[in-house]
Amino acid sequence: MNHQVFSELDLTSLLSLSFSASINELHDKLSKLGFEDIRPVHGFMFKRIIPDGATGIELAEYLGITKQAVSKMVDFLEKSGYVMRQTHPTDKRGKIIVLTERGWLVVKAKEEIIAEIEERWIKNIGTERMQMLKEDLTNLIHEANEGKLSSRLRPIW
Repeated sequence: MNHQVFSELDLTSLLSLSFSASINELHDKLSKLGFEDIRPVHGFMFKRIIPDGATGIELAEYLGITKQAVSKMVDFLEKSGYVMRQTHPTDKRGKIIVLTERGWLVVKAKEEIIAEIEERWIKNIGTERMQMLKEDLTNLIHEANEGKLSSRLRPIW
């Protein structure tokens, strides 16, 4: 696809393509680092777990999915060594999901890879334009969410 064809795409398509390219690169690199079982939805879940853990109900609300779906994902991530269930600090009957050492390692790797991707974008469009892009997108998100940043970062697939 040449530049002219890309310039004819609507904003939503361009945002979607840039998101997909970034996520695909991120997960390819995570896979090469030994985190091949991590999927985009896990990253969204980790965002809610960090820094102090989250209950299954909190994760379900955040991701917009059922508690049963969260339970299956937590089971998978627990078996893979990324999270563990602990007794809730204020409700001894409940459980809280927290990251394990392996979970924190994948978060650190993700942060480094995203920083590399952003650096490459900065080299391509410049620091000032990158800052403007972030500010403009932040403003659009604020407007779409009635004056605040959405607290829900979740996949739509």
